[in-house]
Amino acid sequence: MKIHIIGGGNLGVSVAVGIAKFTQGNQVTVTRRNVANIKHLEELGITVSSDNKHNIQEADVVLLTIKPYQVDLVLAEILPVLSNKIIASAVSGLSIESLQNKIGTNHHAIRVMPNIAAQFGESATCVSFQEDKESYGQQLVTLFEGLGTAPVIDEKLMDAATVLAASGTAFALRYMRASMQAGIEIGFDWKTALAISAQTVKGAAEMLMEEQVHPEQLIDRVTTPQGCTIAGLSEMESHGFSSSLIRGIKSALKKIKG
Repeated sequence: MKIHIIGGGNLGVSVAVGIAKFTQGNQVTVTRRNVANIKHLEELGITVSSDNKHNIQEADVVLLTIKPYQVDLVLAEILPVLSNKIIASAVSGLSIESLQNKIGTNHHAIRVMPNIAAQFGESATCVSFQEDKESYGQQLVTLFEGLGTAPVIDEKLMDAATVLAASGTAFALRYMRASMQAGIEIGFDWKTALAISAQTVKGAAEMLMEEQVHPEQLIDRVTTPQGCTIAGLSEMESHGFSSSLIRGIKSALKKIKG
């Protein structure tokens, strides 16, 4: 497919890099007003332009990775030159119904929410579409499965997916930062502490993905009676480790919903 990404910020660039590196036979264009910061993408065979309409007529998919306030302006610019396109939105808070109304019946509105790990082929990208757009939605599922996982979810959960998958990247990184800091306190230099913390989180995630079991089942394998692991877990929980994370996720969702 030919994918035209409007919005060359962190998310748009991450998706473009992921498509270039981890999928076959797809062509990518990325646009943003100032292209100086994304010229390096050309080394991966990605077309870069400051013109949102650059070869957009040839695109199979137009992906919007822009801010909500930019949507109407961008659509007013590109719609006059488009016909029968999949228009996928990664814009927070923009419903499929609202997007479809904006683009008209001549196009196909799909909602996606990738995260910046797409550039490493490890995004958790949630996809939503209306029943009559399933064939178009499945094309996006296939595309994003090349960049990690791409579960199809009910649109009413898309804001929650934004928090759990996109914001969740920052939450996971904050855990690793704290783990690294603790590693320094117990004797490691920061690079070694970071390497150990990151690989440990990656290993834990791989176990969960592979075995598809509840995390507590894997935790039980690590803990022993009166051991250091259960002592550490108990201390963390006494200071609200789980409850603070849950509150943070719910607070982020509340912010999205206004």
